[in-house]
Amino acid sequence: MRKAAAIPLSVLGLGVAGVGYAAVVERNWFRLRRFDVPVLPPGQRPLRILHLSDLHLTPGRRRLIEWVRSLGDLRPDLVVNTGDSISHPDAIPPLLHALEPLLARPGLFVYGSNDMYAPVPKNPARYLWRTSKGDHRRNVPSLPWEELGAAMAAEGWLDMNNTTARLKVGELDIAVGGIHDSHINRDRYDLIEGPAPADADLRLGVMHSPEPRNLTRFAADGYQLLLAGHTHGGQLCIPFYGALVTNCGIDRARVKGLHRHDSAYLHVSAGLGTSPYAPVRFACFPEASLLTLVPRR
Repeated sequence: MRKAAAIPLSVLGLGVAGVGYAAVVERNWFRLRRFDVPVLPPGQRPLRILHLSDLHLTPGRRRLIEWVRSLGDLRPDLVVNTGDSISHPDAIPPLLHALEPLLARPGLFVYGSNDMYAPVPKNPARYLWRTSKGDHRRNVPSLPWEELGAAMAAEGWLDMNNTTARLKVGELDIAVGGIHDSHINRDRYDLIEGPAPADADLRLGVMHSPEPRNLTRFAADGYQLLLAGHTHGGQLCIPFYGALVTNCGIDRARVKGLHRHDSAYLHVSAGLGTSPYAPVRFACFPEASLLTLVPRR
């Protein structure tokens, strides 16, 4: 009977080092990405949007909390949170502490699935052949999502789940359309469908998961800039190749960053956190993004 080949100690050592780097170093190596987006009418002053997503906050993430607090120094004109803010029932007070320097700014938010359903242990390798859509089959949410939304709304941020709104930010009149998370089938685009107000200076679409069917509807209705998260940028990527999976219908080439979808610009955030049961990132740094909106050329 042939013996199984032994794994060389050097290979085993590299594996252990790689996991340690992904779990300890890169997972806490937060970055701010910057993009210019030419969507404003000619002659308008630039508008800066801070896009946050996928904090998946648990009470012990002190480095993440302090880094998010430091973003207040940017003094953005508008803050957009595209969901999956918490991963623990006791995470709302630390989240509000993290957001405190930003809550005085105009803001918008939508929910992600993990704002409602606490993460559970699962085999992360299965994302290589399927998405996590359909995993949240529990009927009753296990996280305090209503308290989460009420806390942000109490500070003046707009709840954009399956609704539209109009707000003034500086000199700009902004029309916003938002939907709940398509990953758990709570998106109701029919409730907001129809042409976005043509007289607005900016038409902004907000969602958690960047499902192409919704992106196409936003673009067809005239929304100029679409913001989403959910993908974690692939979370475990291969250098010089990129993401292996997106965990939704978006293609790998647009798993994070600024791209186009039909007539609209699309920004997908790779997010700042991870599930507490998969606390690793590799070749995919946790991020927030500062989008500077400038006049169209």
